[in-house]
Amino acid sequence: MDRPFAYSHKEFEAVRQKIRQLTGINLADSKDSMVYSRLSRRLRALGHQSFQQYLAFLDTNKEETEHFINALTTNLTSFFREAHHFEALASFLESHSGPLTIWCAACSSGEEPYSIAMTCAEARGCLKHNISILASDIDSKMLDKAKAGIYPIAQVEKLSLARRKQFFHKGKGANSGHARVIPELRNNIQFFQENLLHNHYKVKPGIDIIFCRNVMIYFDKPTQEIILKRMLALLKPKGWYIAGHSENFSHLTHLMRPMGKTIYQVV
Repeated sequence: MDRPFAYSHKEFEAVRQKIRQLTGINLADSKDSMVYSRLSRRLRALGHQSFQQYLAFLDTNKEETEHFINALTTNLTSFFREAHHFEALASFLESHSGPLTIWCAACSSGEEPYSIAMTCAEARGCLKHNISILASDIDSKMLDKAKAGIYPIAQVEKLSLARRKQFFHKGKGANSGHARVIPELRNNIQFFQENLLHNHYKVKPGIDIIFCRNVMIYFDKPTQEIILKRMLALLKPKGWYIAGHSENFSHLTHLMRPMGKTIYQVV
């Protein structure tokens, strides 16, 4: 493959060490090409001639740190992805009519928290209800997309007609080909930036449910346990932690017990 910038295993290891230092994320060996593809855009944007030059710049320029993290954090999501979790959430809401707080701890471009918000609105039968939805991500650009709530119409059309009519406005003119989440639904979600590796979170104790799906796979097991202890400490007794389909915490039964379908309850 033709690569305009010199790129060896040495550069890849330097990037891998830097992103782990900043976020705790462990990049797999298979991410070699992804790292080149995403960071080469930063090299072009900044006018750097090599990865070594860029990494030296990164060490001395704190403003570039955010761009570096944004470039390397993977954001793959869709509305109602792993639908069984939202079915379980709907059942939970049926048996819990009081005030609730739900934290979506890796919200990416917003499809997951909006799916949570739609489920809550349907369960309560209205858009103004007693459920607080928090949504955080480490990637500031993804957070901006999430806050805007604008998506390609092809993505929105995968939802039922009833949901499209109730929760989205179809774009016209310059906005043709896109749809936007209605403001009443957007207003139900509080978006903010959060690094799960930090010692102290902006989220306060008293959470009922945490969605943190397909995130822990990027951390080694010791780091997983550290982060999970911090997160689970924020849950109410018998609160839920909802993980992704590729995650398994059977080695952490002292922290939480499995309830099936990658849903766990704090012990």
